[in-house]
Amino acid sequence: MHDQLAEALLRYTQRQSGDSPFMTPIDGVAIMRSDHPKPPSHMISKPALCIVAQGAKWATFGGNQLVYKAGQALVIGVEAPSIGRVVEASPGEPCLVMAIELDFTVMRSVADELDAPPPPSDADGVGIFVTDFGGPLADCALRMARLLDTPQAIAVVRPLILREIGYWLLTGAHGADVARLTLMNSPSQRVISAMHNLRSRFRESVRMEELAEIAQMSLSAFHRQFKTLTSLTPLQYQKQLRLLEARRLMISCAANVETASFEVGYESASQFSREYVRMFGQSPKRDAMAMNQALHLDRAEAPA
Repeated sequence: MHDQLAEALLRYTQRQSGDSPFMTPIDGVAIMRSDHPKPPSHMISKPALCIVAQGAKWATFGGNQLVYKAGQALVIGVEAPSIGRVVEASPGEPCLVMAIELDFTVMRSVADELDAPPPPSDADGVGIFVTDFGGPLADCALRMARLLDTPQAIAVVRPLILREIGYWLLTGAHGADVARLTLMNSPSQRVISAMHNLRSRFRESVRMEELAEIAQMSLSAFHRQFKTLTSLTPLQYQKQLRLLEARRLMISCAANVETASFEVGYESASQFSREYVRMFGQSPKRDAMAMNQALHLDRAEAPA
């Protein structure tokens, strides 16, 4: 069925102007198309179901690299810094990915209506994983894509498909993992609450003991479960958020290195530069110049 999904996504992208990703009229649904393999790109991934209809990608979270290809989906259950790369794509067979944001409120509503919802165990659970994508889930994705041809039906049909996606995820092979991420007061949900606190205060010096208290865990248990969910320690998570925001400030807002470093919470510009090089491979100034040149080149080559 992913061949039919690829056809639907290809047909949609051929009608669009501008560059991928394409934000569709369906709230929370984006389509990515790549006609060539691409170099790695850093981003903050939000909870989503990322379905590959054609081609292949990999994504790295911390030290954990996940490869997903046609017929598979990357399930992202936590907001986390990541590195993504398109590894299989060509003009004749572009890489086509459909990303559907996961609404945990909808997922919890679906779980409440199940006769036997999967119980989230107390064991540590991963927050990001790859799953085969076929059967009812593939049918949901195809029907969501076909809504792009009937925009008048989106408001009515989209919520139904999202609930169905929630049902199949909760009752599928990874149902316990999904329940652990979505159901209130599960260990993973408590860690995610602490993660949101850290996310909103990443510029500050946040005590790990305070985050562990939010998660209602000992410091060692919080640290272990945080890393299991994100493949990053809390400090690594905060550092990557800071560096990604600093990069955005330098590229989008033309901030200089010193301004960007202090804006995201660094007290030492030299420490900022060292950590920036370790993450992005070159100095902040050189990286910002290269990114801006690439953006100008893309705009110059884009069709009028």
